[in-house]
Amino acid sequence: MARLGATVTGVDASARNIAVAGLHASRQELAIDYRQGTAETLAKSDARFDIVLALEIVEHVADVDLFLMSCGRLVKPGGLLFLSTLNRTAKAWALAIAGAEYVLGWLPRGTHDWKKFLKPSEVVRGLEAGGITTKEIVGVVYNPLSRTWSLNKTDLDVNYMLFGVAQTATE
Repeated sequence: MARLGATVTGVDASARNIAVAGLHASRQELAIDYRQGTAETLAKSDARFDIVLALEIVEHVADVDLFLMSCGRLVKPGGLLFLSTLNRTAKAWALAIAGAEYVLGWLPRGTHDWKKFLKPSEVVRGLEAGGITTKEIVGVVYNPLSRTWSLNKTDLDVNYMLFGVAQTATE
């Protein structure tokens, strides 16, 4: 986003992650405002952004509803929110945990807890509490034969992304 000219603020609860991200940005000569903290704390500060990206994080937070509501509150009226996560299905367990963590070793074992995966309806409900209207949900599907990823409007079984808009004062 910074390479495309956006003013970027990155937030992570881990000081180590912020330090690593800061080094990466510095090496790439990117001006990114990295902050250690959480969406929940940032939302209390009245910070607001044109676009909020919450990618592959919601399945790791302690209080999902508070996190989703806070993400929604961080978006300026009329602004955009993009979120990606894993669906709580047997197929997601088989592919994202058994496959990616244990068979292929793409992720460290124990990275994910299937019980923390979220159905799309649960994400939509949580974001609505923060003033976000969901506009589209699309699956992200991996094809192991071609080693490619694609978007699929009907296959939300494993990974999916959501796009929403923050309500304006007239809504």
